[in-house]
Amino acid sequence: ALPGHLLRGLLPLLNVFYLERAEGAARRAGLSTQPIWRKLWDDVMKIRPPNSENVTCWRKKFLETFFLNVLHGVLDVSSDWRLNDHHFSPLLHSSQHVTQLTLCNMLQAVTKLTAEHNQKVLENLAGSLRILKFQHLLSTDQSVRHSLVLLLHRLIHHGSVSQVSVYSWPVPDTVLLILILSMSAGYWCSGKVLPYRSSPCGLCREDSAQRQESTREQTELERCDGKERSGDKELPASLGAWGAQEGLPGRGADAPHGPAMSALQSAPSPDVLREEGSSVASCNPPAGSSPRCLVEGPSCRPVLRKLRRRQKAAVGRRRRCPRRSRGAYDDQEDLYDFVFAVARENASELRGNSVTEGENADNCSSSSTGSLCSSSAGCKKRGSSPGTFSLKTAQRFRSISTLELFSIPLTEDACWTLSNLLSSWVSLENLVLSYNGLGANVACLLWALRALSRRPGCRLRVLRLSDVFCHVPCVELVRCVLSALPRLRTLSVSFDLKNQAEGNGPGGNPSCSETEIPESCLEQLEIRFPREPLHTALLLPVLKASRALQQLSLDSAALPCPRELQDLLRALKECNPDLKKLSFHDVNLADHQKEVLLLLQDPILQEITFSFCRLFESCTTEFLSEIINTVKRNSSLKSLKLPGNRLGNHRLVALADIFSEDSSSSVCQLDVSSNCIKPDGLLEFTKKLEGHIQQRGGHIKFTHLHLFQNWLDQDVETAQEALGRLRALCSVVNDTWDSSQAFADYISVM
Repeated sequence: ALPGHLLRGLLPLLNVFYLERAEGAARRAGLSTQPIWRKLWDDVMKIRPPNSENVTCWRKKFLETFFLNVLHGVLDVSSDWRLNDHHFSPLLHSSQHVTQLTLCNMLQAVTKLTAEHNQKVLENLAGSLRILKFQHLLSTDQSVRHSLVLLLHRLIHHGSVSQVSVYSWPVPDTVLLILILSMSAGYWCSGKVLPYRSSPCGLCREDSAQRQESTREQTELERCDGKERSGDKELPASLGAWGAQEGLPGRGADAPHGPAMSALQSAPSPDVLREEGSSVASCNPPAGSSPRCLVEGPSCRPVLRKLRRRQKAAVGRRRRCPRRSRGAYDDQEDLYDFVFAVARENASELRGNSVTEGENADNCSSSSTGSLCSSSAGCKKRGSSPGTFSLKTAQRFRSISTLELFSIPLTEDACWTLSNLLSSWVSLENLVLSYNGLGANVACLLWALRALSRRPGCRLRVLRLSDVFCHVPCVELVRCVLSALPRLRTLSVSFDLKNQAEGNGPGGNPSCSETEIPESCLEQLEIRFPREPLHTALLLPVLKASRALQQLSLDSAALPCPRELQDLLRALKECNPDLKKLSFHDVNLADHQKEVLLLLQDPILQEITFSFCRLFESCTTEFLSEIINTVKRNSSLKSLKLPGNRLGNHRLVALADIFSEDSSSSVCQLDVSSNCIKPDGLLEFTKKLEGHIQQRGGHIKFTHLHLFQNWLDQDVETAQEALGRLRALCSVVNDTWDSSQAFADYISVM
């Protein structure tokens, strides 16, 4: 209740903890604490944060970074009096502001967060954390994995984490990777890692007690009503779990978490699962068979028949070793036993009676050369191998919606594990797989995506795939993905190099090329070709099926002849009337001036990007004038991006005429980065632009100018004058770039 003038003088004298508590009083007094938090950042962190101009709340930025630095032991709170107060706990005080957490190396931070004295910290993180990242991980022992299970269970299954990203793991620990993936998918692993009977957490115990109380009340009501339910015997608990895995309403990853968690209500107990002796569902696709049995909604009768068969088979089955039943596995075997593939004894049951063992063997042998669009392409007949898990002891909880794996080599078994998880991961909305060395295992991934798309409630809308080598032609992979996921909204396919086994012709896989693509919901398509020719005839079916396409990006494509680009523009005009953004990157357009002009006068496109397309390599004055006049007449174009096209000073000055008095252009964003622009040329462009604005009475739609990586360091004084005058006209985005060092680096690699 201090007066405003006293509070204004007091705030800079407070330490972090009291400053945080005074935030509400300062707000009520109309005072901003942002300058104080910014000064704290500069004094304590001593680094400039990336994208500092986009920081909207320095209080949150400081406290989140403060938490991470204290957690990882890189900040000594005793080094500054503003950080040290014995009345407050640094981790507890700042944890409620953390939305993104990165765990590194041997996961020492995991052990610290799951310690008993940090229980409240973990509760705060469960409410605030949205993104969980793992980076540069190393192998860990069983105790750390035990702590990691607890952490993931609290933050994902009973928390608010929606995104898990794993970065830079050159030699991944398979056990640890599978644990992270499985927990992210909403599964709980019982056994030696964390016995189910020990109760995962207090929330689970509360749910279990409420479930038992609800069952008791329901039984009493049934007795009082005297009504006969359908059948005197209750269905086995495994039926509820089977429904959860099949995506029935009110089950699985979409079920609400908390006291009324449906997944917990339907989860089978370990004893029931152990007695059944077979897995609930299979995620290893039988070779040569259709995944219909895995992805379509279940009917009651087949389920009951399966249950009867399991009960009959269990009669003559030898009892398992009691020691093994009690969970006396070694740690690695216990985790591997959690993967979703069924044992060999259930394979024939899931394949169905219509496919014989001989047919399956034939299909397996030919699947490697079959079409990627086939539901069983690349699916090999597998038994109980180190890459297979079982759902016998799996509990289903809340799962994340975004999964990102960057620079993590995936073995065949790891690919199968991921595919098995994906095939039922209905809550997943964004999937990013970057530089994972998938190779031929991309067929397994496509099978999983096809199975996922057939499940009710599938939410996958964004898929990004990138790798070094392209196992199949890019366009063929795009066709197969769209065939498997017609409801996809964003698809990005990017490869660096072409597989040496591939040819350069447009043939591709005949069976895949002939596969009809259903009408899709695709809105954004990005293809980075590994220096392979662009054949419009192969891309045409994709464009026809994607009538809602709004953004198209083609990168590193080779144009075998001028006609290919003409055919592409004609196809875009006919098939994609709603296309708003078109981008070409590293595509040689020096000899396609006519097509460039046609694009610039398109009345529908709002953003055009020619990035490193050698556009002005052999440009004449007439062509430059035609470009300027075309843009001046186009009132629909709002963004023109020309980075890396050897623009130079005199062409930049000429571009200022786009904003002349007689122009009807609506261009508000211009990108001329990496165009060999010098300070004197930029100053002349600025003066000419000022003249045009003055002629138009100060009214201009131009708002953003991008100047990254130009030669502005050659005359600092002139550059500062030009930038200062430009910032009075529009927002300028540039960087401090050493052109001499960049040129030396370029020469060194020539």
